[in-house]
Amino acid sequence: MICIISVIEKGDILGEKIKDILGGDLILKSKVKDFKLNNITKECFEKYDSIIFISSTGIAVRAISKYLVSKDKDPAVVVVDVCNKFSISLVSGHLGGANKLTLMVSEVLGNTPVITTATDNMDILAPDIIAMNNNLIIDDLKIAKIIAGRLVNREDVYFKDDKSIIKCPNGYIETDEIHGNAIWITHKKLREQKIKESKVISYLSEYETRTVLKLIRKDIILGIGCKRNTDSEKLFNFVSDILAQENIDIRAVEKIASINIKSDEKAILDLAVNLKCDLTFFSSQEIAKVEHKYEGSEFVKKSIGVSAVSEPVIELAGGNIIVKKIKRDGMTLAIGEIS
Repeated sequence: MICIISVIEKGDILGEKIKDILGGDLILKSKVKDFKLNNITKECFEKYDSIIFISSTGIAVRAISKYLVSKDKDPAVVVVDVCNKFSISLVSGHLGGANKLTLMVSEVLGNTPVITTATDNMDILAPDIIAMNNNLIIDDLKIAKIIAGRLVNREDVYFKDDKSIIKCPNGYIETDEIHGNAIWITHKKLREQKIKESKVISYLSEYETRTVLKLIRKDIILGIGCKRNTDSEKLFNFVSDILAQENIDIRAVEKIASINIKSDEKAILDLAVNLKCDLTFFSSQEIAKVEHKYEGSEFVKKSIGVSAVSEPVIELAGGNIIVKKIKRDGMTLAIGEIS
């Protein structure tokens, strides 16, 4: 949602025009009796995704300076000068979308867009743009900044997508092997590299690890079953342990699936909150249509009407099983991958 703030009456007509085309809320100093820019800016940072100042850049910078946190949390901030010469991308150009918003505002007002992000001006997709465009999680913003700087300096930066879904962007070198100075799109926790003619597995050196930016693809489905009133921490630790054991980044979990009689199971509900993922439940009738494909239990069938839960629900949720069901203390987990 957009908030447009005009600090001078001359800029009000520009604010009105932006609102008419792009929508959002409009705050005009000329119409607010007790206008305090500091308080208004604080409220806007908490409430809005994007803020457009009709003011000088100096006024905007002073207004927002004390509320800036980080590029992945700050709203997009765009400044339009009251003479309508420029629309300027000021804060959160990539992740917040300020660069894109600047172009939209510039088109609405017919002025000149000003975008100073180096990668944009070189027609290179920065790592955070790749992440944003493809719904990927940035593992480390500091490394993302380092990689972006190397792209600007025309250094070799490698690109690997484990699923080969995303086309290698301009400015990168596609690779099959991960080494230093690379972007790696994956759901894996660590990159394993087998040493020639040896069963020993080594990991990236400290330097290489620091210069490999992992962009995490959320393509993992967890099929879960558990006894009634399972402890939430116990279930979380079980899931965490198995994911780590299978070299899967816990942040890659897109969805949890289970049977609908567990739709009020606190441990499962809490798990979805902790993993920031979707939650879906299937009826016993739906599960019964596919349960014959998986190892089941007569005891479970007598209890809930189907012989298996964790594996069938992965299929029903659109995933392919990559880790068969694992049992521990009344909990069952299977892991699937979205194609």
